[in-house]
Amino acid sequence: MTSKTASAKRAWIAGILSAILPGLGQMYCGATRRGLTLLFGLPVQAAIFYGVGLQWLAAWVGLVWAWNIYDAVRISRGKLGSAFGPILIILALNMVAAAKVTDISIPRLQPEQRGVIGQIIGGMTKPDFLAAKSTTETATAVYIVPGPEVEARPDVVQEGAAKIALSPKIAAKGIRILVVGSGFTPNAAGTLVLLGGAEIEIEKIRIDANGSFSTSFINERDIPGDYFVQARVRVPGKGFVITDTLRDAAPKMLETIYLALLGTAISVLFAIPLSFFGARNLMSNSVLLKMLYNVTRAVLTVLRSVEVLIFAVIAVAAVGIGPFAGVIALAIHGIGAVGKLYSEAIESIEHGPIEAVRSTGANEFQVVVFGVIPQVVPQFIAFTLYRWDINVRMATVIGLVGGGGIGHQLIQYMNLLQWRQAATSIWMIAGVVMLMDYASAVIREKII
Repeated sequence: MTSKTASAKRAWIAGILSAILPGLGQMYCGATRRGLTLLFGLPVQAAIFYGVGLQWLAAWVGLVWAWNIYDAVRISRGKLGSAFGPILIILALNMVAAAKVTDISIPRLQPEQRGVIGQIIGGMTKPDFLAAKSTTETATAVYIVPGPEVEARPDVVQEGAAKIALSPKIAAKGIRILVVGSGFTPNAAGTLVLLGGAEIEIEKIRIDANGSFSTSFINERDIPGDYFVQARVRVPGKGFVITDTLRDAAPKMLETIYLALLGTAISVLFAIPLSFFGARNLMSNSVLLKMLYNVTRAVLTVLRSVEVLIFAVIAVAAVGIGPFAGVIALAIHGIGAVGKLYSEAIESIEHGPIEAVRSTGANEFQVVVFGVIPQVVPQFIAFTLYRWDINVRMATVIGLVGGGGIGHQLIQYMNLLQWRQAATSIWMIAGVVMLMDYASAVIREKII
């Protein structure tokens, strides 16, 4: 049998094997890793599509199966082709599956949902940082709902130029009351409210060029007694003032920064000693040290693998809502995260200084102090600053579950649909993180 005939036979066998099971032809030709990937990957991918109820997508996996036959034939002839095409197909199919599973369909959004999205976008573009200076002109008048023991009383004494008059002054339920105002700042806008335990807005009013307005409303009150109506007109001034939202958010942002700082400090305090026990190059001289190394790495992995929000929920249940719960959550999660970074920094040190210190007769503690610590201090500082940066962002999130800081205020604004106020907190968080990122970069540059 000639080599050409043998090559053709090998190609046929590879193609048939890959047609029977994807990847068999590749393994037959020696491309074991690619063959195993196809053998297990394609059935698993098809099973995933079936599992989420997208059987029609599983059929498209057949395109990769067809490519797998072509690829096996090429490999049998000594040509290992690129797998970029099938990878792109699988990625595209999973993107379609993700869109279907998450039910993304903008045209199906209800009008009220589209309205909320518009409010959110509008709030983000107009955060409640500053407000134009203004004064408020008020005028109050009273009307009476008649009853057996209710007597007419004189009108409220109105001080200043702005005044309102009600007609009639005695009105049963269902009677329309005329409100006439005068003496207000021309061309201003305001609100007519019914005073009481809970103020009720009657309607918006607009002052004309003469400083007057006229409107009416129907009395909906049937309990006998006095009812006070007040006109409030906002008169714009010059300049701007800091809003109450910003005044409330600034201390909460500082609380978040300190919360993250304390959580970072506690995690570093525990992570530094653990990192030396979790460094393979320092813990391989005996069986006991190796066991201690494995236990330490396992502890760091467990602490790092549990999401900080889970720790925050547990801490809130244990110590109550507030910043202390946030500190505990960040500290516990940070021990695992920072400890891993520290231990890897120790494992990457140069061994020359360590051997030089050992050659002087130093014990293991002295080796660590004089041979290891000087090499890792710059990296430890860099990792600590980076972790503080991360913890500031995490602190805003754990505030959503009661961990204190600005995140707690943010979730309250969002629950009340106060999107401009929520935008104020979001932009403040973004600004602080940007400043800290820049400061951390400068500090790391100076140290390292």
